[in-house]
Amino acid sequence: MGVVATDVTAATVEAGLRGQRRDVGGSLFAAALLAALLCSLGVLVALMWDVLRTGLPVLQARGVGFLTSGPSSVATQAGIGAAILGSFVMVGIVALIAFPIGVGAAVWLEEYAHDSRLTRFIASNVRNLAGVPSIVYGILGLVIFVDFLNRIVDIKDTGSLLSGGLTLAALVLPIVIITTSEALRAVPRSLREAAFGVGATQWEVIRHHVLPAAAPGIVTGAVLSLARAFGETAPLLLVGAVTGFFSTGGAGFVERLLRSPYSALPVQILSWANYYDNAFHALAAAAIVVMMAILLAVNGLAIWLRNRYERTW
Repeated sequence: MGVVATDVTAATVEAGLRGQRRDVGGSLFAAALLAALLCSLGVLVALMWDVLRTGLPVLQARGVGFLTSGPSSVATQAGIGAAILGSFVMVGIVALIAFPIGVGAAVWLEEYAHDSRLTRFIASNVRNLAGVPSIVYGILGLVIFVDFLNRIVDIKDTGSLLSGGLTLAALVLPIVIITTSEALRAVPRSLREAAFGVGATQWEVIRHHVLPAAAPGIVTGAVLSLARAFGETAPLLLVGAVTGFFSTGGAGFVERLLRSPYSALPVQILSWANYYDNAFHALAAAAIVVMMAILLAVNGLAIWLRNRYERTW
């Protein structure tokens, strides 16, 4: 009863402050926002319905064969096995490179660096880099990871799986730094002060108290960053992604990693969508369904991890 009375009192006071005048402008603005939301949802539902209507028959007819078959010029034999493999290998490269560097940079910015013009400049640029279009990172990868490495290391990289993974790692690195910084900033200062009070060093405080407390937010940001890397197309087009993978015959894994033509699931979808044959358009829709399922599973995992291990201070 007390809560209800408080709500009624608040509504009465609010109406009295407004002089009982009807906020016509506010009502129209709220209606416009609702209409925009409904239009956006309508477009999304229409697109998803068209993709599901076109792609599900392919998945029902081909089954697991569609997921394991490689690229082919015959629609009934083409599949996304090589593309999925290439995407997962590149995501593994992203995890090995972007996460250690990103977490380390965030720990330095939040725990070791003093508040100065330099640190504010670095933090501002990291946030700006997170909003840079992905195609710019593709140009960066083409200039540095393909051209520059060819001249310095002489690996004869014409656009390989390694350069694609490095480009995606550079793309998600600012996101990893930002999410890790937010997770570290959410840890109460009192936790650090309590650890310092019992004689712990700064590294011991970070290692045994701050990082474990911030781990749920760090892991959630890492999983979402992987999902972002998995769905990127534009950077890979500039660093040599094609529609084949592991096509160098009996070459070893390192040779394939450095020089073999490769593909990724978004690139394969784009390639099929550009075909004139409607059968390949159906394959593209089926591949979109598979990619959406993977992304939904990854995002669902991130939500579960956040809800399972999130702490309230």
